[in-house]
Amino acid sequence: MYFAFKLVFILFAILLGMLFLAFLFTQWQARQISERYPNTGELIDVGGLRLNSVHVPRPEGADLPPLVFIHGASGNLRDPMMAFLEPLKGRAEMLFIDRPGHGYSDRGGDQNLTPDGQADAIAKLIEKRGIRRAIIIGHSFGGATAASLALRHKSMVQGLVFLSPATHPWPGGIDWYYDLANIPYLGPIFCNTLSLPAGLMQLDAGVEHVFQPNPVPEGYSERAAIPLVLRPQNFCSNARDVANLLVYVRRTQPRYKEITAPTVIVTGDSDDIVYEELHSLGLNRDIASSELVWVKGLGHKPDYVATDLVIAAIEKVAGLPRDLQKIARDVERRIAPR
Repeated sequence: MYFAFKLVFILFAILLGMLFLAFLFTQWQARQISERYPNTGELIDVGGLRLNSVHVPRPEGADLPPLVFIHGASGNLRDPMMAFLEPLKGRAEMLFIDRPGHGYSDRGGDQNLTPDGQADAIAKLIEKRGIRRAIIIGHSFGGATAASLALRHKSMVQGLVFLSPATHPWPGGIDWYYDLANIPYLGPIFCNTLSLPAGLMQLDAGVEHVFQPNPVPEGYSERAAIPLVLRPQNFCSNARDVANLLVYVRRTQPRYKEITAPTVIVTGDSDDIVYEELHSLGLNRDIASSELVWVKGLGHKPDYVATDLVIAAIEKVAGLPRDLQKIARDVERRIAPR
């Protein structure tokens, strides 16, 4: 019995030692990531938390209304900014936002565990930036937040563009590491010790999975600062977002029929991240004013793979004549395997 107890004690001490080393590595690496991808935005208090954003003022000769971009899970404001800033420069006032707990934004209180609370915080930021009405562009999880903005702050939303949105109930659960990160007490230990080194090893494969079957643009992870999500606080915030999304969309989806703003939904038939036949088709069914643009061979990232189509969708929501279905067919020919 004594020797068994001693063995257990030794093994426990080794485990604690390994966790401590992992904790030190995580803290060091998190600082390295922050230094590698410094904040490029401005933190603004929106009541109880500060949201980070990059604001591009309205240029002379702008032909589009203000545009607000909301990133998806595991992302930050640089993701949409790297896709749309240059192509839309000189055409519109733009606001790129770190959702609460992502990038360099504060997390805030428990209200930000779901898209409605995040939408309220974003609405305050939009107001503080002096924007009265805007077209909201939401990708993936950002689609649920964009829909919440349209439901809770209708007067602010001139139109909506959903990109591979996550907005409807789905069968099954979520990835195991999200579940683990949400276990009381154990979750914070995981976020502060093992998630970052494991995430670094899987980062490239994860990015490829998000884009597949389409190729990853060269330098994407660097330009979009994807490693920021591996920092402990960002990882935990992201995991809580994902873990709370299913209950939220079950509760909120019946209200989507209240949305009357002009809406375009851009989605692909090869999305391995969300079920496009549930989310995008469901959103098109629920929002009477919506147009669904279905692209064969497109994965989860229309913002990068079909940027021209997304810009055309923004233009159409703004009232310009655009044949989105024709442009989608052009995209299909461009991305088809050779």
